[in-house]
Amino acid sequence: MTFALEILLSVLLVVGGIFGLTGSYGLIRLKDRMQRLHAPTKASTIGVGTALIASMLHGLMIGTGFSWQEVLVMIFIFVTAPITANYLSKVHLHSRHYGDALPKTGVSRDWATFDRTTEGAEPMLPSRDS
Repeated sequence: MTFALEILLSVLLVVGGIFGLTGSYGLIRLKDRMQRLHAPTKASTIGVGTALIASMLHGLMIGTGFSWQEVLVMIFIFVTAPITANYLSKVHLHSRHYGDALPKTGVSRDWATFDRTTEGAEPMLPSRDS
């Protein structure tokens, strides 16, 4: 393995570690739940992705071949991390008790939900006027 490739792999691993460290720091230091949700999801996706890329490149260069398992893990993380963050943020939004701070939606459920029983089946979002 050449010296340039070793430097490239080292840089990828250090970048992945920095993203992981930044995400951990953001999880601890950010003040709101929604902000704390953003830091680890993005950092884990990029951090684990760079580590897996470095591992795949290392395997190719030492002659063990291409690893489909690492590609599948990367695809799984890239698909599931944003979906998980979306579900957690929706749970957070729907669990907050705003009282009368939000405008009325015209249906029995909270705002920003999809109600197929109303005419036109449009999402009920708060208006910017009120």
